[in-house]
Amino acid sequence: MSIRWSLVIPVKTLVAAKTRLAAATGPHRTRLAVAVASDTVAAALACPPVARVIVVTADPAAAGPLAALGADVVPDPDRGLNTALRTGAAHAVRVAPGDAVGALQADLPALRPAELAAALAAAAEFDQSFVPDALDVGTTFYGVRPGTPFTPRFGGESRAKHLSGGAKELCVPGIDSVRRDVDTPDDLRAAIALGLGRHTAAVVAELWPDAGITPPA
Repeated sequence: MSIRWSLVIPVKTLVAAKTRLAAATGPHRTRLAVAVASDTVAAALACPPVARVIVVTADPAAAGPLAALGADVVPDPDRGLNTALRTGAAHAVRVAPGDAVGALQADLPALRPAELAAALAAAAEFDQSFVPDALDVGTTFYGVRPGTPFTPRFGGESRAKHLSGGAKELCVPGIDSVRRDVDTPDDLRAAIALGLGRHTAAVVAELWPDAGITPPA
Protein backbone atom coordinates (compact mmCIF):
# COMPACT_ATOMS: atom_id res chain seq x y z
CA MET A 1 0.00 0.00 0.00
CA SER A 2 1.38 3.43 -0.91
CA ILE A 3 2.18 5.89 1.84
CA ARG A 4 0.02 8.96 2.23
CA TRP A 5 1.61 12.24 3.29
CA SER A 6 0.79 15.21 5.44
CA LEU A 7 2.89 18.14 4.23
CA VAL A 8 3.71 21.03 6.54
CA ILE A 9 4.44 24.34 4.82
CA PRO A 10 5.71 27.24 6.97
CA VAL A 11 4.83 30.76 5.83
CA LYS A 12 6.64 33.69 7.44
CA THR A 13 4.95 36.85 8.51
CA LEU A 14 4.86 38.58 5.16
CA VAL A 15 6.57 41.76 6.32
CA ALA A 16 9.63 39.54 6.89
CA ALA A 17 9.25 37.44 3.74
CA LYS A 18 11.44 37.66 0.64
CA THR A 19 13.62 40.50 1.89
CA ARG A 20 16.25 39.71 -0.76
CA LEU A 21 13.66 40.47 -3.43
CA ALA A 22 12.76 43.84 -1.91
CA ALA A 23 14.74 45.95 -4.36
CA ALA A 24 13.19 44.19 -7.35
CA THR A 25 9.60 44.08 -6.12
CA GLY A 26 9.29 47.28 -4.08
CA PRO A 27 5.83 47.63 -2.51
CA HIS A 28 4.66 44.42 -4.22
CA ARG A 29 6.90 42.09 -2.19
CA THR A 30 4.02 40.90 0.00
CA ARG A 31 1.85 40.16 -3.04
CA LEU A 32 4.64 38.13 -4.58
CA ALA A 33 5.23 36.19 -1.35
CA VAL A 34 1.52 35.29 -1.10
CA ALA A 35 1.48 34.26 -4.77
CA VAL A 36 4.56 32.05 -4.39
CA ALA A 37 3.14 30.37 -1.29
CA SER A 38 -0.19 29.91 -3.07
CA ASP A 39 1.45 28.12 -5.99
CA THR A 40 3.42 25.91 -3.61
CA VAL A 41 0.30 24.96 -1.65
CA ALA A 42 -1.81 24.44 -4.79
CA ALA A 43 0.77 22.14 -6.36
CA ALA A 44 1.16 20.16 -3.14
CA LEU A 45 -2.60 19.71 -2.84
CA ALA A 46 -2.74 18.49 -6.45
CA CYS A 47 -0.11 15.81 -5.77
CA PRO A 48 -1.83 12.39 -5.41
CA PRO A 49 0.20 11.04 -2.44
CA VAL A 50 -0.53 14.23 -0.42
CA ALA A 51 -3.54 13.74 1.84
CA ARG A 52 -3.41 17.20 3.39
CA VAL A 53 -1.36 20.39 3.51
CA ILE A 54 -0.87 22.11 6.85
CA VAL A 55 0.23 25.73 6.66
CA VAL A 56 1.86 27.17 9.76
CA THR A 57 1.66 30.95 9.83
CA ALA A 58 1.01 33.91 12.10
CA ASP A 59 -0.02 36.19 9.26
CA PRO A 60 -3.73 36.51 8.41
CA ALA A 61 -2.80 37.99 5.02
CA ALA A 62 -1.37 34.59 4.11
CA ALA A 63 -3.70 32.41 6.17
CA GLY A 64 -6.85 33.49 4.33
CA PRO A 65 -5.75 32.85 0.74
CA LEU A 66 -4.00 29.58 1.63
CA ALA A 67 -6.99 28.26 3.57
CA ALA A 68 -9.16 29.14 0.58
CA LEU A 69 -7.00 26.85 -1.53
CA GLY A 70 -7.70 23.98 0.86
CA ALA A 71 -4.83 24.12 3.34
CA ASP A 72 -5.37 23.47 7.04
CA VAL A 73 -3.92 26.56 8.74
CA VAL A 74 -2.47 26.39 12.26
CA PRO A 75 -0.93 29.26 14.25
CA ASP A 76 2.83 29.76 14.22
CA PRO A 77 4.19 29.98 17.79
CA ASP A 78 6.83 32.40 16.43
CA ARG A 79 9.82 30.61 17.90
CA GLY A 80 11.71 29.92 14.69
CA LEU A 81 11.27 27.87 11.54
CA ASN A 82 11.94 24.42 12.99
CA THR A 83 9.58 25.02 15.89
CA ALA A 84 6.91 26.07 13.41
CA LEU A 85 7.49 22.86 11.46
CA ARG A 86 7.31 20.70 14.58
CA THR A 87 4.06 22.45 15.52
CA GLY A 88 2.58 21.61 12.14
CA ALA A 89 3.88 18.05 12.31
CA ALA A 90 2.31 17.51 15.75
CA HIS A 91 -1.01 18.66 14.30
CA ALA A 92 -0.56 16.27 11.37
CA VAL A 93 0.08 13.32 13.66
CA ARG A 94 -3.01 14.13 15.71
CA VAL A 95 -5.13 14.27 12.56
CA ALA A 96 -3.62 11.28 10.75
CA PRO A 97 -1.19 9.25 12.88
CA GLY A 98 -0.71 6.65 10.15
CA ASP A 99 0.51 9.09 7.50
CA ALA A 100 4.07 10.14 6.75
CA VAL A 101 4.95 13.75 7.56
CA GLY A 102 6.97 16.08 5.39
CA ALA A 103 8.14 19.68 5.60
CA LEU A 104 8.09 21.64 2.37
CA GLN A 105 9.46 25.14 1.88
CA ALA A 106 6.82 27.72 0.91
CA ASP A 107 8.82 29.36 -1.88
CA LEU A 108 8.55 26.86 -4.75
CA PRO A 109 6.57 28.80 -7.38
CA ALA A 110 7.38 26.38 -10.21
CA LEU A 111 6.47 23.26 -8.20
CA ARG A 112 4.99 20.45 -10.30
CA PRO A 113 2.73 17.86 -8.61
CA ALA A 114 4.28 15.00 -10.60
CA GLU A 115 7.81 15.99 -9.58
CA LEU A 116 6.76 16.27 -5.94
CA ALA A 117 5.16 12.82 -6.23
CA ALA A 118 8.47 11.41 -7.48
CA ALA A 119 10.30 12.94 -4.50
CA LEU A 120 7.70 11.57 -2.06
CA ALA A 121 7.92 8.09 -3.61
CA ALA A 122 11.67 8.13 -3.00
CA ALA A 123 11.20 9.50 0.52
CA ALA A 124 8.81 6.67 1.38
CA GLU A 125 11.74 4.24 1.18
CA PHE A 126 13.61 5.80 4.12
CA ASP A 127 12.79 6.57 7.75
CA GLN A 128 13.94 10.18 7.25
CA SER A 129 15.10 11.88 4.09
CA PHE A 130 15.45 15.25 2.42
CA VAL A 131 15.73 17.00 -0.94
CA PRO A 132 18.56 19.56 -1.25
CA ASP A 133 17.94 22.90 -2.89
CA ALA A 134 19.25 23.75 -6.34
CA LEU A 135 22.51 25.07 -4.86
CA ASP A 136 23.12 21.91 -2.80
CA VAL A 137 23.38 24.07 0.33
CA GLY A 138 19.89 24.28 1.75
CA THR A 139 16.88 21.98 1.89
CA THR A 140 13.48 22.25 0.25
CA PHE A 141 11.87 19.04 1.60
CA TYR A 142 12.38 16.94 4.71
CA GLY A 143 10.20 13.95 5.50
CA VAL A 144 9.77 11.00 7.84
CA ARG A 145 7.90 7.73 7.56
CA PRO A 146 5.02 7.08 9.99
CA GLY A 147 6.28 6.61 13.53
CA THR A 148 9.72 8.14 12.90
CA PRO A 149 10.65 11.19 15.01
CA PHE A 150 10.28 14.42 13.03
CA THR A 151 13.51 16.38 13.49
CA PRO A 152 13.86 19.11 10.84
CA ARG A 153 17.10 21.06 10.69
CA PHE A 154 16.26 23.93 8.37
CA GLY A 155 18.21 27.18 8.33
CA GLY A 156 21.61 28.08 6.92
CA GLU A 157 23.53 25.15 5.47
CA SER A 158 20.70 22.74 6.20
CA ARG A 159 21.82 20.11 3.69
CA ALA A 160 24.85 19.42 5.86
CA LYS A 161 22.72 19.52 9.00
CA HIS A 162 20.24 16.99 7.67
CA LEU A 163 23.05 14.71 6.52
CA SER A 164 24.68 14.87 9.96
CA GLY A 165 21.32 14.07 11.51
CA GLY A 166 21.16 10.80 9.61
CA ALA A 167 18.62 11.78 6.94
CA LYS A 168 19.00 10.21 3.50
CA GLU A 169 19.70 12.69 0.72
CA LEU A 170 17.33 12.05 -2.17
CA CYS A 171 19.08 12.33 -5.54
CA VAL A 172 16.02 11.94 -7.73
CA PRO A 173 16.34 12.92 -11.41
CA GLY A 174 13.82 15.25 -12.96
CA ILE A 175 12.61 17.07 -9.85
CA ASP A 176 14.04 20.52 -10.60
CA SER A 177 10.81 22.25 -9.56
CA VAL A 178 11.03 20.68 -6.09
CA ARG A 179 14.56 22.01 -5.65
CA ARG A 180 14.05 25.54 -7.03
CA ASP A 181 13.21 27.74 -4.07
CA VAL A 182 13.18 31.49 -4.64
CA ASP A 183 15.06 33.95 -2.46
CA THR A 184 16.78 36.23 -4.96
CA PRO A 185 16.09 37.74 -8.40
CA ASP A 186 18.36 35.09 -9.96
CA ASP A 187 16.30 32.37 -8.26
CA LEU A 188 13.14 33.93 -9.64
CA ARG A 189 14.58 33.99 -13.15
CA ALA A 190 15.42 30.29 -12.82
CA ALA A 191 11.89 29.55 -11.64
CA ILE A 192 10.48 31.51 -14.58
CA ALA A 193 12.53 29.30 -16.90
CA LEU A 194 10.98 26.19 -15.32
CA GLY A 195 7.47 27.62 -15.61
CA LEU A 196 5.65 29.46 -12.84
CA GLY A 197 2.37 28.53 -11.25
CA ARG A 198 -0.58 30.74 -12.11
CA HIS A 199 -0.53 32.94 -8.99
CA THR A 200 3.14 33.86 -9.29
CA ALA A 201 2.94 34.16 -13.07
CA ALA A 202 0.14 36.71 -12.75
CA VAL A 203 2.15 38.90 -10.37
CA VAL A 204 5.35 38.60 -12.43
CA ALA A 205 3.48 39.45 -15.63
CA GLU A 206 2.14 42.60 -13.99
CA LEU A 207 5.42 43.70 -12.40
CA TRP A 208 7.71 42.83 -15.30
CA PRO A 209 5.62 42.85 -18.50
CA ASP A 210 8.80 42.65 -20.59
CA ALA A 211 9.50 39.21 -19.14
CA GLY A 212 6.93 37.79 -21.56
CA ILE A 213 5.13 35.73 -18.92
CA THR A 214 1.69 34.42 -19.81
CA PRO A 215 -0.09 33.19 -16.67
CA PRO A 216 -1.38 29.61 -16.97
CA ALA A 217 -5.14 29.29 -17.32
